[in-house]
Amino acid sequence: MKQRIKSFFLFTMLLVATLSFAQERITGTVNDATGAPLPGASVAVKNGSDATSTDANGTFTLSTSKLSGQVVISFLGYNSQTVDFTITAGTPLNLGTITLAEASQELEGVVIVGKGVIDLAQDRRTPVAVSNISRKEIQEKAGNQEFPEVMKNTPGIYVASQAGGYGDSKMYVRGFDQTNTAFMLNGQPINGMEDGNMYWSNWSGMTDVANSVQVQRGLGSSKLAMSSVGGTVNIVTKATDLKQGGFAQSIIGNNNFVKTTAGYNTGLMQNGFGVSAMLTKWSGDGYNRGTYGEGYNYFLSFGYKANDKHLFNFLVFGAPQWHDQNFTKPLSQYMQYGRKYNNNYGFLWGDYLSERRNYYHKPVANFNWDYTISDKMNLSTVLYASWGRGGGTGNWGNARKRTDDEHIDFNAIYKANQALTDGIGNVSNAYAIRNSVNNHAWYGVVSNFNHKITDNFSYNAGIDLRTYKGTHYREISNFLGLSGFQVPGAGVKGGNQQYPDGFVVTEQYSANPWSAFVNKPANNQKVNYDYDERISYAGIFGQAEYATDDFSAFVQGALSNQSHVRWDRWQYTKENEKSAKVTNAGYNIKGGASYNIAEGHTVFANAGFYSRQPYHDNIYLNFGNQVNPLTKNEKITGLEAGYRFRNTYVDADVNVYRTTWKNRVTTTSTTDADGNETFDNNSGVSQLHTGVELEFTAHPAKQLDVRGFGSFGDWKYDDNVYKRKFDQNQNLISEEIVDVKDGKVGGGAQSVLGLGAVYKITKGLSIDADWRNYDKLYATVVTKNNVELPSYDLVDAGVTYRLNFKDNSLQFRVNVNNVFDEVYITELTTANPVTDGATTYKGINVTNNGFFGNGRTWNFSMRYNF
Repeated sequence: MKQRIKSFFLFTMLLVATLSFAQERITGTVNDATGAPLPGASVAVKNGSDATSTDANGTFTLSTSKLSGQVVISFLGYNSQTVDFTITAGTPLNLGTITLAEASQELEGVVIVGKGVIDLAQDRRTPVAVSNISRKEIQEKAGNQEFPEVMKNTPGIYVASQAGGYGDSKMYVRGFDQTNTAFMLNGQPINGMEDGNMYWSNWSGMTDVANSVQVQRGLGSSKLAMSSVGGTVNIVTKATDLKQGGFAQSIIGNNNFVKTTAGYNTGLMQNGFGVSAMLTKWSGDGYNRGTYGEGYNYFLSFGYKANDKHLFNFLVFGAPQWHDQNFTKPLSQYMQYGRKYNNNYGFLWGDYLSERRNYYHKPVANFNWDYTISDKMNLSTVLYASWGRGGGTGNWGNARKRTDDEHIDFNAIYKANQALTDGIGNVSNAYAIRNSVNNHAWYGVVSNFNHKITDNFSYNAGIDLRTYKGTHYREISNFLGLSGFQVPGAGVKGGNQQYPDGFVVTEQYSANPWSAFVNKPANNQKVNYDYDERISYAGIFGQAEYATDDFSAFVQGALSNQSHVRWDRWQYTKENEKSAKVTNAGYNIKGGASYNIAEGHTVFANAGFYSRQPYHDNIYLNFGNQVNPLTKNEKITGLEAGYRFRNTYVDADVNVYRTTWKNRVTTTSTTDADGNETFDNNSGVSQLHTGVELEFTAHPAKQLDVRGFGSFGDWKYDDNVYKRKFDQNQNLISEEIVDVKDGKVGGGAQSVLGLGAVYKITKGLSIDADWRNYDKLYATVVTKNNVELPSYDLVDAGVTYRLNFKDNSLQFRVNVNNVFDEVYITELTTANPVTDGATTYKGINVTNNGFFGNGRTWNFSMRYNF
């Protein structure tokens, strides 16, 4: 490990040392009239080929061989500006801040997304630990990868590959999983309200509509009444494009991946209206066997500029999809059957059939209103709603049969089912495929008022209101030759307590994201469980900031109240189906300051404390109405400090952090060789995460951009836990107090190094590559003696070629991920130690369940802009 670090820094120093002084440098910052940066603005030398664009902070570095001339700064929707320059050879020239005025007639940019609600770090002058991913990078590098993959070249981020199937990636920030990282879509929170989880399959269209992504690690700049432990990921989508035009794109990739996308924008018309639309169709076989998938993405945005004070935008976005899944399994099975092995499928009379399929459709709609009250006061409001329909399939009944190679023998199952009396089966003697349905309706509003009292002092205040109704039950998806399935009634363990004599289920429902919107089985056509839950949330938040040219300070605070109630129509009689209502208050407060110690040098420090309400799934015991007396607010304390360096050639950031987390509740799942899941629930978990992160970008030459990052953490458990184990039917198996103090926190690699470069060969042609090393990666188990996975290296590379015409452009892109086909374990869900006589793989006991990461993958895209 030490040798890797030495090599990383040596390579970095050599690259930076190659700075070419033959090119003169012009730097500056481009803002709009409100002082907000304009990322992606074009900066070019007039009558020449030297050009660049601004980054997410609006800053630019332009290389040129000319000592005098004019620089033209332009941005869609704003009036261009021309600036004269004269350079003393060898001395960089800083043009300072250039302000572009909004075009009064023909607006051509991207607009209207509730700017005051979206919590980008640029909204606050006091720094936080932040990384930005541009639209250009998302478009070029996403290809057939999932959305979390676009964030893997930033410090503190670990993405477990999509070995489970399309949309099944997991993301960790500073060692905290995605249930404890806040994900925001145009200012709208999108983590699940029941458990905080992110199901990326529901957001498969994000790479098509995201304009930019900002990863705020740690405390972040979020003003909302929510507590992000790992950090906040702000996803800003495109809204109504104000320039007329469109695009068509086609992508092909490994394992028969095909994706076609088309979009068109009317532009802002004379009546103030504009419409943008996009539609995508994709399909693929999946990297591992039996992980087929198919889906659509749609996006529709209506914009209206009533006048200079009022901007409106209505947006609808959805990604209906289905994908077959692979689960973690013992490494010994991979060694026997190959790294792409999946035992969740089989064949029925010669036709492929999977036992495990995820299917979901989650349309999201939001209405944004930006109201410019005066030149010092603004109000931004977003109303949003989402309606999720779908679930996942699995076995129902214990009569599963397997072939000699451990695949599911559906032919034998079908024959055994038909041999039953009257074709009626039950849990002990039959087998069917069921849908676990997870439907919801979610409504909310976020509103933020900003008042700039003086040039140095401003404040924000706002509200965050949400209500969520979830409906959960199981239904039969495929009877596999049965005529019906017997469900026991009241007085029988596992029976429906509202039906004294039980009933026979005879209807089946397709595992399809479209039909899920109309599937409404009667209560006597459900199996295993049937319950609803209501979660209501109300919060207020505020922020005040004082800033001068060299010093800034801020304080933020939020108060929230959350209530929970559930209705269980399975385990309780009609009179007792409603649970007690549980109400919890929470709050957070954070503050910080920064100081510019010299030009280009800034130091900052932030601190915060969160009292976060427990998730709904941790409040009620054993998936029933009994309230868990051990559940209480989680306590999180965050401390961080940083240093920023900015000059003509190099931008660098260094951050250190310390996060303590008490009263945490975790739940992990394990699937055995027969496909049966068990769940481990741990209460009272205490964690301590400390670490250091660094990130830099350099411009050694006109044609070369270099970036690198490193994150080095020490994440461990800090106390004992109360552990409960459940089977897949939510029955309690065991409970105990477990000593886990000083055990390593798993899931995310605690040490990551990365280095990347982009080289522009000729006009329109460039190549790029990224290398990453992962070390100190442990199993996702809350235990004292955790298992460490072998470290590994990955290299991704790509080539871009762009042809520009008068009004159109054509771009070709090739990506190759894991260029050297590295074989590595990306995740372990058990922590079995190596014992005498145990078979091992790279030092790991092969009885452990896990995933191998994807080998070499590729994609090729062609995009036409008009």
